[in-house]
Amino acid sequence: MSYICPICSAPLVKQQNAWQCEQRHQFDCAKEGYVNLLPVQKKKTKDPGDNKEMMFARREFLNQGFYQPLSDKVNQLAFEYAPDANKILDIGCGEGYYSHRLFEALQSVTQSHCELFGVDISKSAIRYAAKRYSDLHFCVASAFEMPLANNSFDLAIRIYAPSKIEELQRVIKPGGILITVSPGPTHHYALKKKIYSEPKLHPQGPLVLDGFTYLAHEALSYSLSLTHADDIDHFLNMTPYAWKLSDSQKSQIIEQGLECEIDFKIEIHQREQETIRSLI
Repeated sequence: MSYICPICSAPLVKQQNAWQCEQRHQFDCAKEGYVNLLPVQKKKTKDPGDNKEMMFARREFLNQGFYQPLSDKVNQLAFEYAPDANKILDIGCGEGYYSHRLFEALQSVTQSHCELFGVDISKSAIRYAAKRYSDLHFCVASAFEMPLANNSFDLAIRIYAPSKIEELQRVIKPGGILITVSPGPTHHYALKKKIYSEPKLHPQGPLVLDGFTYLAHEALSYSLSLTHADDIDHFLNMTPYAWKLSDSQKSQIIEQGLECEIDFKIEIHQREQETIRSLI
């Protein structure tokens, strides 16, 4: 396994229903199967990450398949750039939608065994992910200080999740592939026009990461048409724009329906072939 102790950085070994290091720091597995590797002393708030309401909204929206084109494209790029990956990491995995679809796709195409680890700071999201996708490994942890061993992963995906460059350098193997997804220029532009008097486009420049070679980028865009009240409500509540809209604005959007641009920027990076010193 790839887990390390979040307190002393020693390897963790599973013993019955808990993970323990040589210093006897112990972390119990939840009944859903995940492990919480975010010690209380490293939390900035009592319940960090997306709350239950945001997680539920995103889960219901994704389960309807509205972002399946993005999942399919990420899976396709994973086949293309990391066909032999057997250890995979989803950084900021949320409720596991992209994790599970990538794992299933790789298993069906390569017919070989692979392991997928999902990391997210939201306990609510990880609990749901572990309960639904028991064949994957999930842990509660910060993407800025991941309790994962050096040079562990052949492939990592990071969809909308912030993280620390030093951590990406540390956990991804030399030659390993990182696929990042961020908003394209016109992403959600129709919604932004309802909120801001002068809405701005998202940045268009490439995401250059120290220690990684920039291999390629792809744009994925399409029009999202939402007519059902529940779908619109879930869409609004899973985005940060929910905090910007008044109740009357939300009601009006739900009543009228929503046509919105979907624009993703997908970029492929490769960890440079070099001797990586321990950053722990």
